[in-house]
Amino acid sequence: MGREHWKKIWVGSAGNMVEWFDWFVYASFATYFAGAFFPEGNDTAKLMNTAGIFAVGFFMRPVGGWLLGRVGDRKGRKAALTLTVTLMSASALLIAVAPTYGVAGYGGAAVLLVARLLQGLSVGGEYAASATYLTEASAPERRGFASSFQYVSMTAGQILGLGLQIILQRTMSTEALHSWGWRIPFIVGALGAAVVFYLRRTMLETEVYEDTADDGVAAGDKGTIKALWAHKREALLVIALTMGGTVAYYTYTTYLTKYLSNSAGLPKQTATLVSFCALIVFACLQPLAGRLSDRIGRRPLLITFAVGSTLLTVPIMTMLRHAGSFWPALGLSLLALVVVTGYTSINACVKAELFPTGIRALGVALPYAIANALFGGTAEYVALWFKDAGIESGYYWYVAGCAAVSLIVYVSMRETRDIDLGRVAGSGAGTASATPVKKPVTAADSAS
Repeated sequence: MGREHWKKIWVGSAGNMVEWFDWFVYASFATYFAGAFFPEGNDTAKLMNTAGIFAVGFFMRPVGGWLLGRVGDRKGRKAALTLTVTLMSASALLIAVAPTYGVAGYGGAAVLLVARLLQGLSVGGEYAASATYLTEASAPERRGFASSFQYVSMTAGQILGLGLQIILQRTMSTEALHSWGWRIPFIVGALGAAVVFYLRRTMLETEVYEDTADDGVAAGDKGTIKALWAHKREALLVIALTMGGTVAYYTYTTYLTKYLSNSAGLPKQTATLVSFCALIVFACLQPLAGRLSDRIGRRPLLITFAVGSTLLTVPIMTMLRHAGSFWPALGLSLLALVVVTGYTSINACVKAELFPTGIRALGVALPYAIANALFGGTAEYVALWFKDAGIESGYYWYVAGCAAVSLIVYVSMRETRDIDLGRVAGSGAGTASATPVKKPVTAADSAS
């Protein structure tokens, strides 16, 4: 790939990294600030309160998907990506300065809620804008590889958050972390977003977006619900294929640290280190799996994920509960994340490949955000609900069941690897019809 190609991937991914650093920092530091916004009581109940606010952010994502997806289709991918990182910076600052329960009562929790709503609005648009940008900026035979950097950057954001948590755990007392240390990562996130805002102001628009003559979407209908309705089968397909993947992903990333400390009984420092090491390996796997999908297709990887998640979730989660130490917990976590890679590495390009250019950002954003609101955002809360009810193993079966539903979709959907992004049009049975890529890729294509 040429220098300009890598530059597009870097600029698109850098903002995504900061977005997800802020998004996941909330989850990873919740064990420290849960008591700051709610009165004293049961530790699990306080975690459920913060998890509930975490889930509320997901329910704002469909709104963000609609608003920012519309911006992405009508004003360009660059405009949407710049706006999302601005909103994320503002939300991180709100959390950093939010008053505690002792100072403002439930007023602090209200500020936390507003910040999470802004984060949901931002991330709801960021996913689709990033997915479409990375997919469209790639040569046809490398779309899987290039779009895999979306989850590389997402995971890198979480790794940075966990790394900062490890540093703070080792340099600050537990009392200081619970008192004010948890505010530090949100300040870092706000500053990082400001840097990315500057980078995105000079980013290049994709050529696919600039040339939409053959996509079948009228200029006035770009980014509208009317245009999306014409592709309602593809929108439903995005919801269905996201269901199992998003539940599994949030189970083994954002919820894993809490599960290891709150259920498996590992010290918080050990649980954090397990997640940190597992996520580094997970990030490295994404481009490899994405490149594999460029060679063998998207469906084989999706089916492998769904079969593995359906059959292995219950035994992996059960053994994790009794892991007892760092190495067994790390090994089981890595096994789970290897399985999840079949979904995370290529889900961005698969969804983008379903829609024509004029409706691609909204087509990916809105149904994906709905699926995340229903399944991803509630995963942690559902897990804690099962635990609080004394039937924690019920959550393992819930994750496996979601993967089984997605498996049916993966088996029945068409392959999307060889479609021409500039000529996706119409609506087929379960997928968009498309013109296969027939011409060889030239040097000019690769440079774009």
